[in-house]
Amino acid sequence: MVRYGLFISSQHAPTENFAAKIRDHVEQVATARDCGFDSVFFAQHFLANPYAFLHPLALLARLAGEGRGMVFGTGVLILPLYHPVELAEHVATLDAICDGKLVLGVGMGYRDEEFAAFGLRKRERVSRFEESLAVMTKLWTEESVTFRGQHFQLDNVTTRTRPVQKPHPPIWIGAKTDAAVERAARLGDAWVMTPSDELQDLDRQMKLYCAARVAAGKSPDTEIGMIVETYVAPHRKTALGEAEPYLRNKYSAYALWKRRSGEHVDDYYNMDRLITERFILGDPEDCVKAITELHARLGVNHFLFRMQWPGMAQAKVLRTIQLIGRAVIPAVKSLAAR
Repeated sequence: MVRYGLFISSQHAPTENFAAKIRDHVEQVATARDCGFDSVFFAQHFLANPYAFLHPLALLARLAGEGRGMVFGTGVLILPLYHPVELAEHVATLDAICDGKLVLGVGMGYRDEEFAAFGLRKRERVSRFEESLAVMTKLWTEESVTFRGQHFQLDNVTTRTRPVQKPHPPIWIGAKTDAAVERAARLGDAWVMTPSDELQDLDRQMKLYCAARVAAGKSPDTEIGMIVETYVAPHRKTALGEAEPYLRNKYSAYALWKRRSGEHVDDYYNMDRLITERFILGDPEDCVKAITELHARLGVNHFLFRMQWPGMAQAKVLRTIQLIGRAVIPAVKSLAAR
C-alpha cells in the first residue's frame, strides 16, 4: 500500500508573521485531511539563517488536533542535540496527543553551527545518536533503567510517562551515506530518503538497507519514506515557472550550510539535475508518473510531499494539496488496482 503525507515546511522568512504562518499550516493540514492524505510530517533545524524554522514538536502538538486519524511524524529531529530523558517524555506526550499515531523520525544532523551552539562535538554525533535511541527505548519499555554510556549515565531511573503505542512509536531514520543507511536498517523501523540524492545511489543503497535488515533479523519488507519536493499545477509549464524560483532560493541556502560544514556541493545541489530528475514539478499526470516510477524502482511506499518554500503564497500551496488529493492519489490507486 502506498501512503501520502504532507511535509509541512515550517521554514519561513524572518520578516513573516509567525502567528499567521501557523494559521496557514492549520489550513494546510485540514485541507490535506479532507483530500485523503495519510500523514503530516515536520522537519527541523536550529539557527536556520537566513530563514526562521518553527520548532517541529511545538507545531506538531498544535496541528495534531486538525488532522484526527492521520499519522503525525518528525522528519527528522536532530537526535544528538537532545537529552534522551527529556525527549523520551516529550515523545510519549505527543503520542498521546496524536491518539497513538506518532512516528518518531530522527537523524544525526550535519551543520557545525548547530552542534557548536549546543556545546557538542559533531564528531561524536554517531555515538550520541545510538546511545540516545538505546536510552529512550529502555525508558519506554523497562521498569527501572540503568545505563552507562560515553555520553549518558542513568542510575535506576523510572519514567511513568510512556507512549500509547507499544512498545513505542515507530522509529524512522533519515540516512544519506552507506553507513547511515545500514544503521537505519539495524536500529530503526523505516528509512527516510532525502529529496536530493541520485537515484542510482538510492538503488544501490536500497540493496544495502534490505541486506542489513536481514542481517539484523528483521524482515526486508518495511516502510520506505521519501521526502519529495513537489509542486503540481493544472499545466506543467505553470508548475515549473511558479516553483523554480522558490526552490532555487531554498537550495542556495542549503548549499551555503553545506559549504560552511566543509562539504563540496557543486554537483550535489545542481538545480538543473534536481528539477528534471528528483523533484516532482508538473501537472497531475506528471505527478502520477513520478510516484509510480519511484514506487516501482525503489519501493517507496510513503511519499512525503513538501510543497511550500519560503515566500510562497498560501493559495498555491493549497492548490497543490487539492490537486494531489483529487487528481493524483485516485489515479495512482486506480493504476495499482489494474
